Amino acid sequence: QGQLVESGGGLVQPGGSLRLSCAASGFTFSRSVMSWYRQAPGKERELVATISSTGATTNYTDSVKGRFTISRDNVKKVVYLQMTSLKPEDTAVYYCKRTRTGFNDYWGQGTQVAVSS
Repeated sequence: QGQLVESGGGLVQPGGSLRLSCAASGFTFSRSVMSWYRQAPGKERELVATISSTGATTNYTDSVKGRFTISRDNVKKVVYLQMTSLKPEDTAVYYCKRTRTGFNDYWGQGTQVAVSS
Protein backbone atom coordinates (compact mmCIF):
# COMPACT_ATOMS: atom_id res chain seq x y z
CA GLN A 1 0.00 0.00 0.00
CA GLY A 2 1.38 3.35 -1.01
CA GLN A 3 2.01 6.10 1.49
CA LEU A 4 2.72 9.82 1.22
CA VAL A 5 3.92 11.90 4.15
CA GLU A 6 4.07 15.68 3.87
CA SER A 7 6.21 17.95 6.00
CA GLY A 8 7.56 21.49 6.08
CA GLY A 9 4.42 23.49 6.77
CA GLY A 10 4.22 26.22 9.38
CA LEU A 11 3.52 29.86 10.10
CA VAL A 12 5.28 32.42 7.92
CA GLN A 13 4.95 36.15 7.40
CA PRO A 14 3.71 37.57 4.09
CA GLY A 15 6.56 37.66 1.61
CA GLY A 16 8.28 34.74 3.27
CA SER A 17 9.19 31.32 1.96
CA LEU A 18 8.60 27.68 2.84
CA ARG A 19 9.60 24.40 1.28
CA LEU A 20 7.19 21.51 1.56
CA SER A 21 8.33 17.91 1.17
CA CYS A 22 6.35 14.78 0.43
CA ALA A 23 8.07 11.47 1.06
CA ALA A 24 6.73 8.47 -0.84
CA SER A 25 6.86 4.77 -0.12
CA GLY A 26 5.16 1.54 -1.17
CA PHE A 27 4.79 2.27 -4.88
CA THR A 28 6.84 2.96 -7.98
CA PHE A 29 7.53 6.64 -7.44
CA SER A 30 9.51 7.14 -10.64
CA ARG A 31 6.52 6.15 -12.77
CA SER A 32 4.01 8.34 -10.96
CA VAL A 33 2.83 11.84 -11.70
CA MET A 34 2.96 13.86 -8.50
CA SER A 35 0.87 16.86 -7.59
CA TRP A 36 0.37 19.36 -4.80
CA TYR A 37 -3.14 20.41 -3.86
CA ARG A 38 -4.35 22.80 -1.20
CA GLN A 39 -7.56 23.36 0.68
CA ALA A 40 -8.35 26.60 2.47
CA PRO A 41 -11.03 26.75 5.17
CA GLY A 42 -14.49 26.70 3.62
CA LYS A 43 -13.15 26.16 0.12
CA GLU A 44 -12.80 23.22 -2.22
CA ARG A 45 -9.47 21.48 -2.65
CA GLU A 46 -7.60 22.95 -5.60
CA LEU A 47 -4.72 21.76 -7.74
CA VAL A 48 -1.60 23.86 -7.19
CA ALA A 49 1.14 22.18 -9.22
CA THR A 50 1.93 18.96 -11.07
CA ILE A 51 5.18 17.34 -12.14
CA SER A 52 5.61 14.52 -14.62
CA SER A 53 7.22 11.22 -13.67
CA THR A 54 10.62 12.28 -15.01
CA GLY A 55 10.37 15.85 -13.79
CA ALA A 56 10.61 17.19 -17.32
CA THR A 57 7.18 18.81 -17.30
CA THR A 58 5.59 21.00 -14.66
CA ASN A 59 2.32 22.87 -14.52
CA TYR A 60 0.99 25.46 -12.08
CA THR A 61 -2.27 27.11 -11.29
CA ASP A 62 -2.20 30.75 -12.35
CA SER A 63 -2.24 32.15 -8.82
CA VAL A 64 1.14 30.59 -7.94
CA LYS A 65 3.02 30.91 -11.24
CA GLY A 66 6.35 32.61 -10.72
CA ARG A 67 6.21 32.09 -6.94
CA PHE A 68 6.03 28.32 -6.44
CA THR A 69 8.28 25.62 -7.87
CA ILE A 70 7.54 21.90 -7.86
CA SER A 71 10.42 19.46 -8.15
CA ARG A 72 11.18 15.84 -7.40
CA ASP A 73 14.01 13.48 -6.52
CA ASN A 74 13.30 10.03 -7.91
CA VAL A 75 16.21 8.51 -6.01
CA LYS A 76 15.06 9.82 -2.63
CA LYS A 77 11.38 9.40 -3.64
CA VAL A 78 10.47 12.89 -2.56
CA VAL A 79 8.49 15.66 -4.22
CA TYR A 80 8.98 19.26 -3.14
CA LEU A 81 7.06 22.49 -3.33
CA GLN A 82 9.20 25.58 -2.92
CA MET A 83 6.96 28.51 -2.06
CA THR A 84 8.20 32.09 -2.18
CA SER A 85 6.57 35.52 -1.90
CA LEU A 86 3.84 33.93 0.18
CA LYS A 87 0.54 35.72 0.55
CA PRO A 88 -2.22 35.38 3.15
CA GLU A 89 -4.38 33.77 0.47
CA ASP A 90 -1.88 30.91 0.27
CA THR A 91 -3.00 29.82 3.73
CA ALA A 92 -4.31 26.27 3.44
CA VAL A 93 -3.64 22.65 4.17
CA TYR A 94 -1.32 21.37 1.45
CA TYR A 95 -1.59 17.80 0.22
CA CYS A 96 0.49 15.75 -2.17
CA LYS A 97 -1.08 13.23 -4.50
CA ARG A 98 0.18 10.39 -6.61
CA THR A 99 -1.45 9.64 -9.93
CA ARG A 100 -0.66 6.82 -12.31
CA THR A 101 -2.92 5.54 -15.06
CA GLY A 102 -4.37 2.16 -14.17
CA PHE A 103 -3.37 2.38 -10.53
CA ASN A 104 -4.90 3.80 -7.36
CA ASP A 105 -4.40 7.43 -6.43
CA TYR A 106 -2.69 8.11 -3.11
CA TRP A 107 -3.03 11.19 -0.91
CA GLY A 108 -0.95 12.37 1.98
CA GLN A 109 -2.40 13.55 5.28
CA GLY A 110 -1.62 17.19 4.61
CA THR A 111 0.56 19.89 6.14
CA GLN A 112 -0.75 23.25 7.34
CA VAL A 113 0.63 26.47 5.86
CA ALA A 114 -0.40 29.73 7.50
CA VAL A 115 0.67 33.10 6.10
CA SER A 116 0.07 35.90 8.54
CA SER A 117 1.77 38.86 10.13
